[in-house]
Amino acid sequence: MSENILTDIDERGVATVTLNRAEKHNAFNDEVIAELDAAFRKLGADSAVRVITLTGDGKSFSAGADLNWMKKTAGYSTADNQADALRLSGMLSTIADCPKPTMAIVNGAAFGGGVGLTACCDIAVALSTAVFSLSEVKLGLTPATISPYVVRAIGVRAAQRYFLTGERFDGIEARRIGLVHEIAQTMDEARMIIDGLVDALLSGGPTAQADCKSLIRLVAGQEINDGLRTETAARIAARRASPEGQEGLDAFFNKRKPNWSADT
Repeated sequence: MSENILTDIDERGVATVTLNRAEKHNAFNDEVIAELDAAFRKLGADSAVRVITLTGDGKSFSAGADLNWMKKTAGYSTADNQADALRLSGMLSTIADCPKPTMAIVNGAAFGGGVGLTACCDIAVALSTAVFSLSEVKLGLTPATISPYVVRAIGVRAAQRYFLTGERFDGIEARRIGLVHEIAQTMDEARMIIDGLVDALLSGGPTAQADCKSLIRLVAGQEINDGLRTETAARIAARRASPEGQEGLDAFFNKRKPNWSADT
């Protein structure tokens, strides 16, 4: 892994992925995209990792696309642009579909793709002073690649405003429209919120959490019909019979901590 992306894993299995291009406001280029994809794939497959947090070094979370990268892609053929966009889409999918709980810590500006990264994470905490913008229209572009994740997070109505205007908005507005879950006035307060969320995440069964993420993708927006009811019934039956489900139930009935608990 290059110095564009820093990864640290603590003794609890909490991984921190840091975008480490502060001088470029943690903007992505093709190298950063590939390295982020690789980092989340590796951490997602590591059984010792329980939670993954994503943040940025310096004053910005991520300013989206790197200017030099944008200049380079402006000269690409249609086919090359398609391939490039698919690599970005693949990285976003890797983060969104990671089997581990993921959390964005938005420490500063999040523009364009930075909003996409926020939306791809399961949980997002932002400073109230963080600034967000989906500013692509100001360049004659659209936030197409990040749109599935952003629209899922903020809904169609908010997307209609912010995709079309490219306005900047703060952390408080980001929480109001559903992009982030919690806001903090200071980094110290943010760390307290994050610590509480990490504790809550570590109390859950790891494979149950992975199944929850899959379950949400399955049921979101679906009609409640016989097929969906049968599928969800099969899923809870499988969880009850699974080793983790059996361990969790036994721990509950015997008033002990389950074997995945950090303070067993």
